[in-house]
Amino acid sequence: MVRIEGVDLPRNKRVEIGLTYIYGIGRSTSQMILATAGINPDTRVKDLTEDEAQKLREIVGKLTTEGDLRREVQTNIKRLIDIGTYRGKRHRMNLPVHGQRTRTNARTKRGVKKTVPGRGRRRGATKK
Repeated sequence: MVRIEGVDLPRNKRVEIGLTYIYGIGRSTSQMILATAGINPDTRVKDLTEDEAQKLREIVGKLTTEGDLRREVQTNIKRLIDIGTYRGKRHRMNLPVHGQRTRTNARTKRGVKKTVPGRGRRRGATKK
C-alpha cells in the first residue's frame, strides 16, 4: 500500500494513473513526476519498491496538493466574491462562471429542473 500526501494509491493501477488520485496532480504532472524520479510509468503501484515510493513522496511533497491547494482555491473564490467581481457574483449565485449558457443545460449548477407555469406551447395556438 503506497500512501502519498494522505491518499492511498490504488494498488492495481499503473503509477502514472495512480498519482492522479491526488488532488492537484493530473496526467501531465504525473508524467513529469515519474520522469524526475526515473520510474517507468507502466509499473503497477503494488510493484513499487520502498525507495521508489520515497522518491515519489519527496517530489510530490514539493508541489501544492490536497488540503493546501483546496484552501488556496477556496480563498481565491472568496476573494472574488468579496471584491464583487462578475465571476464572484456567479459563484455566489451558484451559476456557471465561464460564460456558458443557462437557458438550457447547466443542470449540475442549477439543480433539478423546476417546471414553471406559462412556459412552453401557447394556449389556443394551432397545433401543426
